Amino acid sequence: MNSERNPSRLGRGLAALIGDADTEWQAVERARTQRRVAIELIDPNPRNPRKSFSQHELGELAASIREKGIVQPLLVRPVDGTSERFEIVAGERRWRAAQAAGLHEVPVVVHRIDDNEALEIAIIENVQRADLNPLEEAAGYQRLIDEFGYGQERLASLIGKSRSHVANTLRLMKLPEKVRSYVEDGRLSAGHARTLVGREDSEQLARTMVEGGLTVRDAEALARKPAGGRPPGRAPETKSADTRALEKRLSDQLGLVVDIRHKADGRGELRVRYTDLEQLDGVIRRLLSP
Repeated sequence: MNSERNPSRLGRGLAALIGDADTEWQAVERARTQRRVAIELIDPNPRNPRKSFSQHELGELAASIREKGIVQPLLVRPVDGTSERFEIVAGERRWRAAQAAGLHEVPVVVHRIDDNEALEIAIIENVQRADLNPLEEAAGYQRLIDEFGYGQERLASLIGKSRSHVANTLRLMKLPEKVRSYVEDGRLSAGHARTLVGREDSEQLARTMVEGGLTVRDAEALARKPAGGRPPGRAPETKSADTRALEKRLSDQLGLVVDIRHKADGRGELRVRYTDLEQLDGVIRRLLSP
């Protein structure tokens, strides 16, 4: 790909490629280039930064697809050496849900895109739609740096974020695996996790943050203390086996992390953690359904 290509132009043009633009000429152009392809001739993109797909959310999308079909086509590119197989550039979640819905064909728009641009589009699409957890976002940025020589300034321009956001997100890659797992499943936010970068006792501190329900401000104060220091704020709760079993049951049902805070006087809190707006919308629909 031409290294002189303006990253901001890609960001502005992405809406037309993945279907977010709503001008009349763009809608006509998409309709002209759209076609239907057998679902078994489409492969997922191994470079897709998004690795986690909620089965609950896929089930809801599959139900919607059965009723209304796929409104927005997938963006795909031809697989090298063949004109019959295609690789997803944007829309893997819709492709997975379409399979669950029993579809045999899906609408696609075919573009000839190289590896560099395919990765750029996959990252931009997911970041703009808040589809990535912080670690998936960081891994995507790191691939652009490692494989294509991007600097943080160029990355920031490409995705429409500040340079400090890119730098802070990339710092998460330095966390140990256990701490990263807390971020991936939503038990720790990116703000919590950033306070742990470079700490030898980061795993212990992460457990304290999760079990104690510390705010980011509390987490920052805790991380400033030397190893072995007492945590600020409330002490970690000791939950009963019944409470943890109920948390697991609710988490399995919702596909989200559920945290129950029960007090001795009978009062308490029920917290449901979501990582993007789609998950929040799913919870709201369940609560408001008759």
